[in-house]
Amino acid sequence: MHSIPRGLFRAVIGLGAALPLALAATVYASSHREAPLITEDPVADNTDTYAFVDPVDTTKVVLIANWIPLEEPAGGPNFFKFGDDVRYDIDIDTNGDAKEDIVFQFRFRTQIQNKATFLYNTGPITSLDDPHFNVRQTYRVTRVQHGVKTVLATSLPTPPVNIGPRSTPSYEALAATAVQTLPGGIRVFAGQRDEAFFVDLGSVFDLLGLRPFNPAHLIPLADERGLDMTSGYNVHTIALQIPKDQLVEGDPVIGVWSTTYRRQVRVFEDKEGDDLDHEGPFVQLSRLGMPLVNELVIPLGQKDHFNASDPKDDAQFLSFVQDPEPARLIPLLYPGVFTCFPTPPRNDLVAIFLTGIPGLNQPKSVKPAEMIRLNTSIDPTPLGSRDRLGLLAGQLDGFPNGRRLEDDVVDIELRALAGATPLGPCNGVSPNKDLSDGVDGNDMPPLDHFPYIPTPHQGYDHVHDHSNT
Repeated sequence: MHSIPRGLFRAVIGLGAALPLALAATVYASSHREAPLITEDPVADNTDTYAFVDPVDTTKVVLIANWIPLEEPAGGPNFFKFGDDVRYDIDIDTNGDAKEDIVFQFRFRTQIQNKATFLYNTGPITSLDDPHFNVRQTYRVTRVQHGVKTVLATSLPTPPVNIGPRSTPSYEALAATAVQTLPGGIRVFAGQRDEAFFVDLGSVFDLLGLRPFNPAHLIPLADERGLDMTSGYNVHTIALQIPKDQLVEGDPVIGVWSTTYRRQVRVFEDKEGDDLDHEGPFVQLSRLGMPLVNELVIPLGQKDHFNASDPKDDAQFLSFVQDPEPARLIPLLYPGVFTCFPTPPRNDLVAIFLTGIPGLNQPKSVKPAEMIRLNTSIDPTPLGSRDRLGLLAGQLDGFPNGRRLEDDVVDIELRALAGATPLGPCNGVSPNKDLSDGVDGNDMPPLDHFPYIPTPHQGYDHVHDHSNT
């Protein structure tokens, strides 16, 4: 994205489309600050994508995508919100060809009721049209199915952020009124939610440290319980509940990922720069399917390129999955610990991350591509009975068959990297099958109803205790 004065706009356009597109293809990235350039654009930073059969209504599928990582709940007076200049997409591949057959597109608009105050709200917000609710966002939902666009709804409301007991009393009930019904029985929610991804970021990025295994590290420390470093933070969520018959086109296996776009050019309308315009076609700047792939598998020199690319072109990244750097580092950082460790090419990881597992969630005709693959014909495990290890615990509806909010994707992927899945050469071998960051769950339980992702932390009384849940 480029910010230029209005007077130069025509000259830039005159250079032709090739130059701006080439530049845009290299300047964005995605997900939990995992690629260099997205750190400068958090409102477009796509953090997590989830896909699972609805455990309450098994005729439907729930798709959840999150943006804006590690939102501080007390971050006012200009609290976090979706970008008005960003398009947020949830993409579905229905036939395994690695191309989006169905896309749900979201565009947001901010309206300030009273520009003479600095306040986000001028009193308690008790409804979505409360006059005290000063900074409001509405959104439009468009479905693109096989290239045909249909606007499903406009001017849908988002709830306010969870400020505190005076500003947003009865927040859960207030946020629940933002769940909307679209044509065809689709339900949608867009707004602030708890950061449901749980991980010991502080230790993992300290030379791939795993606190429960600290004494065995190349630089040993005392063993400790893992700390959930995302506890107490929020994100902004788009959630959809969609009837299966609107997603399944023959094959029950669907592929899901989410993407973010901006207009190609940003223009300052005047010298003060307080009036912006956005011109040109949309350019992809973020992409997220399977968790932690770009973060841990794609190298620094390819991260921005990965996020500007499409799943259909993922053959260019195949070598990184067949021989991932973390799998080479683990035995080096924990010397003498492993009696078994897989060597490339890692066809087990290709199945988990790119094609789906044969007989479980691999499409009938599959082109290898990085996305969440969900077999919609498998019944969900009831709420309250879900094991954090998903498929590794024998729950066929668990990650990597889709992704549920309860799934401990960090531990599952660590064990996959170590070859400790039934597809790998070290299945059942210790410590491969025991690898863990020591964080076993989120700091907030999922809701028992749509949109399932937990209520956001409140600014007034939030804490970042990083406790092991």
